[in-house]
Amino acid sequence: MNQKWHRWLPWIFVALVALSRWPGLFPPSFSAVYALMFCAGAFFPGRRAWWLPLGAVLLTDLALNVYWWRHGWPVWDFSVMKYQLVNYLAYGVLIWLGRRFKPQSSFTGLLGGGVLGALLFYLITNTASWLFNPFQDPEYTKNLFGWLIALIKGTGGWPPTWEFFRNTLLSGGLFTALFVAAMKLTAPAESPVEKEAGARPKESEEEAEPEEAKV
Repeated sequence: MNQKWHRWLPWIFVALVALSRWPGLFPPSFSAVYALMFCAGAFFPGRRAWWLPLGAVLLTDLALNVYWWRHGWPVWDFSVMKYQLVNYLAYGVLIWLGRRFKPQSSFTGLLGGGVLGALLFYLITNTASWLFNPFQDPEYTKNLFGWLIALIKGTGGWPPTWEFFRNTLLSGGLFTALFVAAMKLTAPAESPVEKEAGARPKESEEEAEPEEAKV
């Protein structure tokens, strides 16, 4: 029974994350996406660690862009799309960070990695917001002070960015803890040899990355 749940958990995680991204369900920047990206790198085998979470975010981003466009936001402008591409760069960093861990890594180690990933996402995306300034916010001057404003205070008419920072870290820690606990509790039993090797599980040779494939 556990093994069956373990097989379906990645898809359940992706579905929950896609649902949770809809506006108004969570506070700003309180998201399960950071944890999904990190845990995908740590737990998902082979190429699935990349295409499954990134594909889910891409599809939901398209739906969200249509939603915000219908509410008058210029989400299809090049300046905004360029900023969104930075989000995918940050997602890639989180997946890459997750690949530095293994499913057998300790709970606290994985939790720390998830929080670190959320912190990196915040730094990368808020720096991009300051650098590209897609909505032409006057506070984002191109100097150190403007960068610190982007990281700490933000622009007028919006909550201060330190609240986004708080929500980013809290949600990164919370959802990473939930994902890791679910994956570990439903993981199939390992042989002593597998435990000693600490190998990342593979579902098939076709799905393994080149460096993980058997010679």
